[in-house]
Amino acid sequence: MQQDFRCNCPFTSALDILGDKWMLVIVKQMLIEGKESFKDFTDSEEAIATNILSTKLKLLEELGIIIKTKRPDNKKTSLYLLTDKGLALTPILVELATWCDSHLREIHPTIVNGEAMEFLRNDKAAFALALEKKYREKLATTFYKSNGG
Repeated sequence: MQQDFRCNCPFTSALDILGDKWMLVIVKQMLIEGKESFKDFTDSEEAIATNILSTKLKLLEELGIIIKTKRPDNKKTSLYLLTDKGLALTPILVELATWCDSHLREIHPTIVNGEAMEFLRNDKAAFALALEKKYREKLATTFYKSNGG
């Protein structure tokens, strides 16, 4: 895949890939909400159209941010999993959530609040590590099952 970049600036180049309306939403759904099948994504409250979802999942796979495999207990169902490159986006998602919590709550007062947000507010780094650890444990369990464990 040949990606078009507007310029050589690292910020702009990152946004050429991740600045799309859906890319980080899909990563967030995988990391935080545990979404992993096409149906999981289409059933989410973000309501992404199936044609757009297909395109974005293919692009994320081509970029090495996710991998596509088969569900261990149902070889007909595709499973989408974050790679290390995808998990490396965790701090960015945490920073976006922190910024939103600090600067958008006044105009969007129904933004999620609760234990997870308190944890995020109190220790962003620990929150990010906890997200990654939980996801990696899920991956280990998934692959353990797929290998007959």
